[in-house]
Amino acid sequence: MKTVKFGIIGAGLMGREFASAIARWCHLADIDVRPEIVAVCDRNVALFPWYTGHFASVKQTTTDYREVLANPEVEAVYVAVPHNLHQEIYIAAIEAGKHLMGEKPFGIDMSACKAIMEAIRKHPEVMVRCSSESPFFPAAQELCDMIEANSFGRIIEVNTGFLHASDLDPEKPINWKRMIEFNGEYGVMGDLGMHACHVGFRAGWQPRNVRAVLSDIMKERPDGKGGRVPCKTWDNSTLLCEAINPIDNEPFPWTIKLQRISPGQKNNWYIEILGTEKSVRWSSVQADVIEILEFKRGQEQGWSHIQTGFDTAFKTITGGIFQFGFTDSIQQMWAAFVYELAHGKPLKRYAGCVTPDEAWLSHRLFTAALASQRNSSTEAV
Repeated sequence: MKTVKFGIIGAGLMGREFASAIARWCHLADIDVRPEIVAVCDRNVALFPWYTGHFASVKQTTTDYREVLANPEVEAVYVAVPHNLHQEIYIAAIEAGKHLMGEKPFGIDMSACKAIMEAIRKHPEVMVRCSSESPFFPAAQELCDMIEANSFGRIIEVNTGFLHASDLDPEKPINWKRMIEFNGEYGVMGDLGMHACHVGFRAGWQPRNVRAVLSDIMKERPDGKGGRVPCKTWDNSTLLCEAINPIDNEPFPWTIKLQRISPGQKNNWYIEILGTEKSVRWSSVQADVIEILEFKRGQEQGWSHIQTGFDTAFKTITGGIFQFGFTDSIQQMWAAFVYELAHGKPLKRYAGCVTPDEAWLSHRLFTAALASQRNSSTEAV
């Protein structure tokens, strides 16, 4: 089995999720490539013992990402750092010849993303992808197969979103994702947007324009030191896009909702496609259920509920009757990354990680949404 040696730059929550996925790589049934962590970088040295205690392969720990990039043993890096650091570290990784899995939004703003894209263009030998794990749920994969098969007839409308309520508490202390200097002007769009856009972008649904309503609900938050500070990032966003289906070149409305303050929601990624022949909807709240409506002339309409089980893109040892979860989607995403790195192409169209071009399209959309909010207008994307 081929081994790809990784460095992690940003060893917090998602770095540990990546490491955990590697620790149970034997869960995957027939993949011929595996990642191995050899280096870990973070400014918080208290994170290092978790990695070195669980992974004997980790030989380098450092607070300077440049040392990871200078390590000849490191072939690829996962960079999970605040958005304001994306441009600097992503470009440095690419120029060092390290394959890169970056986090969304792939630069704090359009200018940063453009600089990263230019570095990618200059180094075609480096594979660069962006993280988004939600489409790897089996029910979402089944929905994607329907898109691939052009099952819907003419698309009437699409609704996608990512909703949670982690910022509903006004006494929650501020963190970097709520600070515009670290998170960027996109606010919630940069934080959650790719989750709601990934499948549509992969389908080739090109937003032609957008009318955005952005909400700054919590104007200030505790600073964690007994005081209060301004909270300047957008908490919620609703984007109404006119999109084009490349299958028939017909337009349809695509509504994208991204909310950090959505009462009652814990963590809800959803997608709904309504068509003249078939409609489908899925939500991570009931992750193993997909709902399908097929139009048959002269018959009453009704939604069918189908339980999908553990039918994954990358096969595992788990029996097909069991439920799939978030940690499974993380492992599937990483399997997609190393598989494409080893084989030069994704396993299949919807079992591939976000591409730089798709990340760039998200910047075009979010930048247009900011202009739409400022001008109370519909803006071209």
